[in-house]
Amino acid sequence: MSARNAILARLEGPTPFAAEAAALLGTPERPAVEASNLEAEFLARLALPSVNASHDRIASLADLPAAIARYLIAQKEPLTLCCPPDPRLTACDWSAFTLHADAAPDEGATLAIARKGIAETGSLIFETSPVAPMLPNFLTLHHIVLLATRDIDAHLEDAPLPGPQPRAHYWITGVSGTTDIEGTYVRGAHGPRFLHVILLQE
Repeated sequence: MSARNAILARLEGPTPFAAEAAALLGTPERPAVEASNLEAEFLARLALPSVNASHDRIASLADLPAAIARYLIAQKEPLTLCCPPDPRLTACDWSAFTLHADAAPDEGATLAIARKGIAETGSLIFETSPVAPMLPNFLTLHHIVLLATRDIDAHLEDAPLPGPQPRAHYWITGVSGTTDIEGTYVRGAHGPRFLHVILLQE
């Protein structure tokens, strides 16, 4: 049988991928997420090698500076922070820090507030606004993110933002990485090298 006839015979006969297609159709469209414990589900995704993020918990917003200081000291970094001009942060005691609002190309640490977290993937959703600039989150070495536990949703399709929509929003799932350089994985090649999520349980 010629190669042409072999191909035509395969097309005319039973589809070789029928079993594979049936298995896909029988698979749940989205992964199971325990809705009664979204925080644990979200943290489990953060710990995956593909996301590679650390985390901490605070009971109230007043505890935020101490949590950030704890992280930076553990990383042997100075208490210098690019901090967004978000009015929610003004009540915190930042006296131990050197704060600035404009990020340098070699920024050491930046704080951002996530609008949503997605338990299914460990993703974080951010909005852009005058009090939530985007650029510092991509220039920094250490991306420190504040996320309220009440803002964790189960699945991607649960994520539409309530209320007035920002001019733009963007999603981050873990730190950036590439294997373009001699096939070796390099973390932080196109953005932050470290992601640290602080969960606000207030």
